[in-house]
Amino acid sequence: MTEHTKVDFGADRVDGETASTPGPTVLEKAAPRSERMASNKIECNACPVLCQISAGRTGACDRYANADGRLIRVDPVIFMSPAPLLAENADAQEPAIEFGASSNVPQNAQTAAQDQALFVTGVGASSTYPDYKPAPFIVSSKLDDVDMVTVVTEGIFSYCSFKVKIDTDRFLGPEQSNVRCQGELVGHVTTAEYGSQMLSLGGVHHLTGGSKKEGRVTCDMMLALGNKQAVELSIDGGANLVIRAGAAPIVDGVEEQRMRVGCGSATIGIFAKQWFGHADEVVVVDDHITGVLTEHQAGRCLGMARSGLKIRGRKSTPGRYFQVANPGTGWGGTDIQDPLAIVEGFDPAIARPGMRLLMVSTTGEHAQWYELDGNLVPRAMDMPDAVRRTVERIGENCEPSLATVLFLGGAGGSLRAGATENPVLLTRAIKQRLVNVTCGGAPAYVWPGGGITVMVDVTRMPDRSFGTVPTPAIVAPIEFTMRYDVYRDLGGHLDAVRSLERVLANGPEHSEGAPLARRTLKRRPDNPWPPGMPPMLG
Repeated sequence: MTEHTKVDFGADRVDGETASTPGPTVLEKAAPRSERMASNKIECNACPVLCQISAGRTGACDRYANADGRLIRVDPVIFMSPAPLLAENADAQEPAIEFGASSNVPQNAQTAAQDQALFVTGVGASSTYPDYKPAPFIVSSKLDDVDMVTVVTEGIFSYCSFKVKIDTDRFLGPEQSNVRCQGELVGHVTTAEYGSQMLSLGGVHHLTGGSKKEGRVTCDMMLALGNKQAVELSIDGGANLVIRAGAAPIVDGVEEQRMRVGCGSATIGIFAKQWFGHADEVVVVDDHITGVLTEHQAGRCLGMARSGLKIRGRKSTPGRYFQVANPGTGWGGTDIQDPLAIVEGFDPAIARPGMRLLMVSTTGEHAQWYELDGNLVPRAMDMPDAVRRTVERIGENCEPSLATVLFLGGAGGSLRAGATENPVLLTRAIKQRLVNVTCGGAPAYVWPGGGITVMVDVTRMPDRSFGTVPTPAIVAPIEFTMRYDVYRDLGGHLDAVRSLERVLANGPEHSEGAPLARRTLKRRPDNPWPPGMPPMLG
């Protein structure tokens, strides 16, 4: 990102659409020119940067431009259709059209009814900055004969981060280790979860508390993550990663395939009966809890005799061992490549030649079959078909490895002022489950406690939902949907409420009737219809 403060952004054109779509359209009147501003420039007040934009150029955020003396918004507003997205038309979307123009989709009774039920998202809607303004869209509609209001805006988030869940047993780095992008500190490794490593990326301290370069790199990294693009990261004392929301993570150049079926102890419990009669001992190697079948409660319940195996590590409970090896990218998330490295030997008073030993990882990606020779030394042998099928069953029960990216943001007072003159009432109404919060039409989890802290899976949001401003901060969509009487009681801007029909015809009211592009997407089938989500009609 290039720094811009009251300067042009060097774009050659202002039209963000293809040649087949309408050109950019007016968002609002240009702000009054200051005495120091050149006459051919207009000042954009959509964020605190206050870019002064020459004709034919965009501002620093690439979202606003000067089109012949008019301040315009380059991107279309995204509307959501209640009709679910089908697999056969996954790439289909309505082209951007101007407000008041007819859709190219053939109209019939069904599509006309759907047009009347469109949901306005915050993607492309613009923000409430300066904060005294009502939200760009405050839309009235009906749902099952209930009068509804949806307050729609793009929030400028300095207090925001991304929580990244990486499904892998591979060691990524010690907890609390720094995570870097382009050498700059952008986050840290946080508490591991069951079968997953967790990262916390971004946040206000990296955006504003470090150097200018750290803030810019952090902002660019967050923008890419939110918009489902690949990001390269490195962890101090750990791995190099390539992360993209909804895709398998790449760890040290290798694409991950499987998320473990469970820890070593859980794997023993799941498959003990299937191993019974085919193996005399099974060791499931795991960085956290390595399982030993004949010592484990599952083996004891099956009446299995002890094998006499002695294993490294710290014994927890019978058949469960901690710290058998160091963390790593080998067997079961450990640093070992030879599983016998964790075997100290066999008790000659218990073990016998010919005993059968299976060593396997928690994903089934690593497995080796052994039989004890006359000196009770394990010798690698061909794995019997019956045992091989159990190893394949472990892999079958492993879910595909995935990187999940969750946006976490605090919707502060300035954003709430776009909904009501008394912001705390909106906060209270949300906590009382009178208001449904979505981000780009996707369901958002609202954290308990003070404020409005929302969390949403970015893969459930429309593409390119996120933007930036060079303060630096992230721009993200947010919508508040409630009954009309709830909006009235929390002191909402009732004079700014517009019917959906009026919005479709005229665009946002503060554009004073000037055209603004919109585009309609079909909702994801796994996303509930935003106005109909609980507790709206509960």
